[in-house]
Amino acid sequence: MQEFDCSLDYGSIDFRERPDLYRIGRGEQGVLKVEPYKSEILPHWKFATPETARASSEHILSMFARYLDDDDFVGADVARKFLQMGFTRARRYANYPAGKKYVGPVPADKKGQSGAHGRRRLARQHDPAKAESARIFKAAWDRAAQDPRYLALRKQHRERYESRI
Repeated sequence: MQEFDCSLDYGSIDFRERPDLYRIGRGEQGVLKVEPYKSEILPHWKFATPETARASSEHILSMFARYLDDDDFVGADVARKFLQMGFTRARRYANYPAGKKYVGPVPADKKGQSGAHGRRRLARQHDPAKAESARIFKAAWDRAAQDPRYLALRKQHRERYESRI
């Protein structure tokens, strides 16, 4: 598996025209960079309440299916990543109302890195509505990630583009 290439000029690349430049990467990597998909999907991505999470995840799943119908693996993969991100963000807010796990700012030399970096961790709380939103997105993410058409296109994409590098 090739790592997501962070060195590309994402503002100037249309990945619908250049799927050869897309790397799946890990987890949610690139979900907010890959155009035109980010701009197509982001307006529909919401998780504040279970009702909005349900509507959002269903809409994104329908977009995922349309991308698959068009044999557009990159679009389908970005839609899958938005579903995954819906789960992870809703889960974060279910545990930490402000979405922050640690007290204090990230030290300047640690920006862009994950982890506490010496900061104290906040106490976990529980927001049942956000937890339900997370469950809704997790179910949608699982459906997308296990879709046989998606799995076939992912395999094809890796063989065609990611094995050459």
